[in-house]
Amino acid sequence: MKRIESELLPPKIYLEDYSGDYKRYIEAVYDVFDADFVKYHPCFGKHRLGLKRHPEFQHRAYTFYHMTHKGEVESERIPDLRRCECMPWGKPTVERTEEYALRFWEQERKGKHRICIWLAVEDGTDYFFIIDVRKTFLLPWTAFVSEHPHELRKKEKEYKRWLEQPGNREHTPDSLVQKIMDDLA
Repeated sequence: MKRIESELLPPKIYLEDYSGDYKRYIEAVYDVFDADFVKYHPCFGKHRLGLKRHPEFQHRAYTFYHMTHKGEVESERIPDLRRCECMPWGKPTVERTEEYALRFWEQERKGKHRICIWLAVEDGTDYFFIIDVRKTFLLPWTAFVSEHPHELRKKEKEYKRWLEQPGNREHTPDSLVQKIMDDLA
């Protein structure tokens, strides 16, 4: 798999850059989210991403919470510094999927249709951005950094299984979104 050069991406945001002050740090991370997903709406292909704002968490858009915290139980999610560090990568991952020749595929979770985009970076970071596809619009859903080799193997398997299905090798971001929306209609 082709890995993207770190220099092509905005720099990560580190807690150390804020002298370990988590409050200042999470504000800086939110500022990036606000600029990239609230005030601006990136496009996956020609499809503009909306935003799930409610229910707000700590006076911030709900999607921010999913992109910066981890855990299976909503009320017990905890901050994930690796997700926070990579917040600046969300927008270019979505907008430059084709330019960077990133892997992307459809996945179904609990009856929801989503698109997973895999950004593999030369520094060894594997960043995944998930888009929720609805009948007429797209939402950024979550993003995360792979922490364990078994997670990468699972994603690799999922991607290859998807590719084996007829017609999936030819999809562009636009055609995949349209296919999913047509299936939902």
